[in-house]
Amino acid sequence: MPVQPLEPKRLYRHIAEQLRALMEAGEFTIGQRLPAERDLAVQMGVSRPSVREALIALEVEGWVEVRSGSGVYVQRNTPPIADAKAAYDEWGPLELIMARGLIEGEAAAMAAQQANQEQIDRIADALAQMKLALKEHKDPLVGDELFHRAIAQACGNEVLADTVSRYWLARRSPLYLRLADYFERPASWRAVMAEHSAVLNAIKNRKPNAAREAMQNHMSKALTRFSASWKLANPPAPGAVKVSVAPSKVSSTPTRRHHEKQIAKV
Repeated sequence: MPVQPLEPKRLYRHIAEQLRALMEAGEFTIGQRLPAERDLAVQMGVSRPSVREALIALEVEGWVEVRSGSGVYVQRNTPPIADAKAAYDEWGPLELIMARGLIEGEAAAMAAQQANQEQIDRIADALAQMKLALKEHKDPLVGDELFHRAIAQACGNEVLADTVSRYWLARRSPLYLRLADYFERPASWRAVMAEHSAVLNAIKNRKPNAAREAMQNHMSKALTRFSASWKLANPPAPGAVKVSVAPSKVSSTPTRRHHEKQIAKV
């Protein structure tokens, strides 16, 4: 029998697959509330952000329903249509935001050193487009993407620019879009635009360290906003529910654990 290649799996996928197996086995029945995120994380030996990504993947696929202010409930115990598993092939949304903070922080620093006036004007125009969209009660996401792409183009490195473009393709994935539903509100967009203004000002004033810090701060706050909104949708259960779950065989990287500790504080 030929050796079969091993399929690398993202951590949230391991967690989601174990929870799905428990639903199929009847450990969690239809209509039952899942244990609190904190309890699942402790029992599986993983981080709470990784559990969040898994629960969102299961929601996208139709296995669970997130009832705002109540918790996460089992919606089915049989496999959904095959196409629904596409969410498992995506980057984890939280890992994506973490990566963007690192890469786009450097892109912003480089843009502060190298951008010409035309490129700076494009960044400013994108921010103005966001503000106009919000004023007209429209989605500022198009301007948001233009803002980040304009900075990447202004950094003078095509590899970084292409990398940021790929991040935005991932940003449109079903998993990420479902995550965004939890925290993208007019108030959060206003906060985003204030953070963008800090990045733009640093680039205009040719301050690379300030630009890097402003962009990293922006992405860090995006993580914080998601965490706070998710907690409102998924409050702790009145009492911990013990379930038979095995510790995950995949651990977080040191960089991810650092970011996860920051998220868990919220």
